[in-house]
Amino acid sequence: MRENRKTLTIGGLAKAAGVHVETIRYYQRRGLLRVPERPVGGIRRYGRRDLERLGFVRAAQRLGFSLDEVAELLHLDDGLHCDEASALAERKLAEVRERIADLRRIERVLAERVRACRAREDNPDCPLIASLHGEGIGQRRE
Repeated sequence: MRENRKTLTIGGLAKAAGVHVETIRYYQRRGLLRVPERPVGGIRRYGRRDLERLGFVRAAQRLGFSLDEVAELLHLDDGLHCDEASALAERKLAEVRERIADLRRIERVLAERVRACRAREDNPDCPLIASLHGEGIGQRRE
C-alpha cells in the first residue's frame, strides 16, 4: 500500500490489525488513533500509517503498558524523548517485577494449600476454605 494513499475502511483496518472495529473506535475516543475526515457522501479511509500506529498501540499493550502509558509513549515518539521513554519503560519493568514476585508468593501459598488439602485425611474441614476464612491450616471450625 502506498504511504499517501488511504485504501482501508475501518473494517479493513480492523481486519488487517486483527482487532474489532469497536477497538479502533475506542482508541480513537481515547486519542490514540486519529479519526480521518469523511469526504462528502463518502467513507472514512485509513492508510499504512494508521495501521502502523495501531500496531504500535497493540505492541505496547502486549508489553503491559496501559492505554494512558501508550498515549504517553505516542507523545514521546518523535526521536527527541528517548530518556523519558526509557524512564517510563523502567517504571513498567519495576511494576512487572513486582507482579512476578506477587505471583510467586501466590503460587507458594496455593501449593501449600493444595498439599494441605491432599493430606487432610480424617479432618472434615477443607484447609483451603478454612484459610480463606482466616483460620490456620489444620484448625477446625467450631
